[in-house]
Amino acid sequence: MGNYIYLALVIISFYGLSKLFVKAGEAAWKGFVPFYNFYVLSKLLNKPWWWCLIMVVPGVNLMMYGVYGFNVARAFNKAETKDLVFASIMPYLFFVVAGHDKDAKFVGLDRYKKEPSAFVKNWLDPIIFAVIAASIIRTFFLEAFTIPTSSLEKSLMVGDFLFVNKLAYGPKIPQTPIAFPFAHHTLPFTATTKSYLEWIKLPYTRLPGMGNPKNGDIVVFNYPDGDTVFLNMQDISYYQGIRQVAQLMKHEDAANSQQLKSDNQYQQQAWDYMHNPANPNPFNGQPIGEIAARPADKREHYVKRCVAIGGDKIEIKDGEIFINDSKQEMPEYAQHKYFVTTKGAIFGERMENKQGRVVLSNQALLDELDIYVTEADLENTKTDTCIYLLNMPRTKIESVKKIPGVISIERKIEPKGERDLTIFPHHPSYAWNNDNFGPLQIPAKGMTLKIDTGNICLYEKILSTYDNGIHQIEKKNGQVLYDGKPISEYTFKQDYYWMMGDNRHNSADSRSWGFVPFDHVVGKPVFVWFSMKYADNNPVSGKSVLGSIFKNSKEGKFRWERFLCYVGDNGLVSMKTPVIAIILILWGYSYYKKRRKPKTTDAKN
Repeated sequence: MGNYIYLALVIISFYGLSKLFVKAGEAAWKGFVPFYNFYVLSKLLNKPWWWCLIMVVPGVNLMMYGVYGFNVARAFNKAETKDLVFASIMPYLFFVVAGHDKDAKFVGLDRYKKEPSAFVKNWLDPIIFAVIAASIIRTFFLEAFTIPTSSLEKSLMVGDFLFVNKLAYGPKIPQTPIAFPFAHHTLPFTATTKSYLEWIKLPYTRLPGMGNPKNGDIVVFNYPDGDTVFLNMQDISYYQGIRQVAQLMKHEDAANSQQLKSDNQYQQQAWDYMHNPANPNPFNGQPIGEIAARPADKREHYVKRCVAIGGDKIEIKDGEIFINDSKQEMPEYAQHKYFVTTKGAIFGERMENKQGRVVLSNQALLDELDIYVTEADLENTKTDTCIYLLNMPRTKIESVKKIPGVISIERKIEPKGERDLTIFPHHPSYAWNNDNFGPLQIPAKGMTLKIDTGNICLYEKILSTYDNGIHQIEKKNGQVLYDGKPISEYTFKQDYYWMMGDNRHNSADSRSWGFVPFDHVVGKPVFVWFSMKYADNNPVSGKSVLGSIFKNSKEGKFRWERFLCYVGDNGLVSMKTPVIAIILILWGYSYYKKRRKPKTTDAKN
């Protein structure tokens, strides 16, 4: 409905422009030609012609309507405060009102050139056009991101501040264009308030890009499982939360010697429980709160490595990835969990830090090694022997081996056939886990696959949600029903990707929630401009800001070697020298122009 209302307002505004054009000596028909009408209006207002091009950009054009309205009010002699506010907030209707107002005469904006309002000149105009310019850049070219999780450690690290190139795979037109500038899905300084309105929804549209994601690319995308969220616990998947509560209910019945129900019954029971906002959250005891749905462009941003593309067959055997039966080279900084056996509690005992996280007490040693302890990683304690489960890249193994008291290091492998309930497709017929997964066919656009009751759980979300709008998928009488009609095969409408973190045992990725549709792909990280440690992960070196300015990367908070780096296929490439050189050249040129300007002026006088 919102789309139709907005379309009606636009048509009304065109009618109003036609009336205003007549007052200004232009032909009325020009007001009805999209974009050309704003070209004509720009000329009447003595504004740059390219203002009309901004009207093409969804979201930004809403701001430009207000800018045009403000200037039209002044140009047609309606410069009182109430008129300016009306014209800026609701220009669509103002154009009509002014077009029929006998007192609205075209006088132009020349009288405002001599003495514009200081507030408008020095603050309002620069701020509005800075927001408009930044919005265009952010939507179509580059957007700033921060790496919040350790999924890609140590390739991209927690605390990396980077720019993402949206031209890499083609920028997407915003599907919810009415939004607070520079906010993603939540208003600043709030925890649950939406930053966007869904009155106007645009269909998915992607402009041409430089290509599609390839095997090995690091890709930023909208989190597919984020279409629904618990607003009071946005750090967990809504669907995984329902599954976990279903398992808790099943275990509770088993512990109380109750007759067990089917998995589908527990799933429904958990869904009913978690959809009551007043019920206590089983994970933290707080009220569950509201549940919200998010459009695709407002889902959480994730960054992972694309390990398989549409058309590939993926399989994981003992932690090694095979694409189309060919073993893939492990990323240089890929991390795995290792059982580290030590003589004595070298890495410390379990303890709770100030934030309530369970960590190991020898924080100084772990910080020095740059190994993050995200859970109670002390597996076993005997008389004088401890077994730790440490998550680290293979490049750290030799350093850990050299520590006095380390007896052995053995990589943890989840055995084949041992089902992990958190692993896709969350079905008892597929006993898959992080280290032994598949084989699984990744769908490609135009590919046709056979569909039956045995494999529908692999592709159900694609058929029901991602591929061609919302559809009803059922299993009935040994058949798969698609909107009530039996199907035995399906042809996919877009490409899909398999995204994984380099931090293989500490990453919520496609192994947890499945495929990433191409319409969820956002862009490719291209430049790390700043990087720092957080005290949560580096409790010793990551504490002090001022105290780290003159410290090296190992001892201080700032990772100096990661500043001003291009994100290459094989890691970061330092760009410090050319970036600093360009800054110095621009500064020198600006300084030269300022020094030369007075001399030129004096010579003319």
